[in-house]
Amino acid sequence: MRDDFDIERTIRDFHRLVQESRKLYDESAEIPSPFFKSKFGQNVALTSDGFNHLMNKPNRQPRNIREQRLKLRLLKPALQILRDTGTLQEYRVRLEKVGTAGKDGLHKTKSVEYWGFHDIRVLGEMKILIRVIVRRIGDGKFHFWSVMPIGQIGKQKFYRDTLDES
Repeated sequence: MRDDFDIERTIRDFHRLVQESRKLYDESAEIPSPFFKSKFGQNVALTSDGFNHLMNKPNRQPRNIREQRLKLRLLKPALQILRDTGTLQEYRVRLEKVGTAGKDGLHKTKSVEYWGFHDIRVLGEMKILIRVIVRRIGDGKFHFWSVMPIGQIGKQKFYRDTLDES
């Protein structure tokens, strides 16, 4: 164990990161996206589902702290990527369960669409290839769903604790 490790400082820093990320996320209900504006005439909504997905896995179990920190640190560049990009890199459609099971124990299903946008961003001294995911359930609104690093540029490690918050 490192001698300079301060658990209280680490916890404070994490809580500050969550608060700052939540404030950034809540600044507007929607963000303009050239891709969705030109193709569908809509913006991308910033819903509580998207923020909760950064903190929790799809089964609502919390992600580990390192993964949460990584996703929260990538949130600001992710929102900027959606504002800037007009080119789609990925598209996927799946049937997924929605809501709770009925009395018969069966779930309703809907078509869920996912759009993926990639971009290289410089964070501190590292170049990171980032994937931003937008989701739509059925005929609903387009909403921010997730952000993640998708590859290495150079020899970086994505879970490195020193990833700058720039």
